[in-house]
Amino acid sequence: MKNLPVFFTLLNCLFFNVISAQVKLPPSSSTQTIKQDFGIGSIELTYSRPGTRERLVFGDLVPYGKLWRTGANEATRLVFKTPVEMGGRKIDTGTYVLYTIPEEETWEVIINRGINNWGIDGYKETEDIVRFTVPVIKVAAKTETFTMQFANIKPESCELQLLWEKKVITIPITTNIKDKLKAQIEVAMLSDKKPYWQAAQFYFEYDINLTKALENINKATEENSKAYYMFLYKANIQKAMGNNAGALESSKISLALAKDSKNDDYVRMNQHLQKELKKAL
Repeated sequence: MKNLPVFFTLLNCLFFNVISAQVKLPPSSSTQTIKQDFGIGSIELTYSRPGTRERLVFGDLVPYGKLWRTGANEATRLVFKTPVEMGGRKIDTGTYVLYTIPEEETWEVIINRGINNWGIDGYKETEDIVRFTVPVIKVAAKTETFTMQFANIKPESCELQLLWEKKVITIPITTNIKDKLKAQIEVAMLSDKKPYWQAAQFYFEYDINLTKALENINKATEENSKAYYMFLYKANIQKAMGNNAGALESSKISLALAKDSKNDDYVRMNQHLQKELKKAL
């Protein structure tokens, strides 16, 4: 009987520890990972997202003129699966850390090699890859939770946007895929199965060689006489060359094939294009 108080005390401690182990509170700053296809690879971003929670952010919670981890908790990471260019500097594939130094009108953007840093702890300026400045855009709408997103995605350019409070910071990112694509096209053209369709797209959209684009799309449609999307593409090449009459004929073929295939999207695109072409004739 003398040991009963000790027994119940140990039992209570055990019960409390078991209950505590079952309770998992959500983090105050959640982590987000975004993967964006870009160029002939991708960019992956991982960062923590603090909330405003009725606090003054810039100039207080995030001081001006001081290095910021650009989020909460661990340093923000960028993984490039394709070589890119930022701030006039070429950056090879690999994993990097994104730091910033906020000011009221501009931000300094820093790409750094310190992937083992916790926040700004361990930061070394000697590990900087590039530093450059971007302007601050003030907006009317308030962003409660710190947000990073990829926007204005194009084959060789995109923007990494940072939104918080009533400010937006845009970081331009570019890549060069034209040379690699051209090399791939030229090698593939030596094979028995020639990629006329891909070559037409390359010469029209990247190399801006309309003659070669038309040459390849003609060969592509010869091999794929029912490909309504190829005939519409041919019409757009002809339109860019100033051959509106030829473009109209190609669009008519595409429209008929699209109707046979019951593809309403291509029916509408051809109808819209034909209205433009008839006005121009």
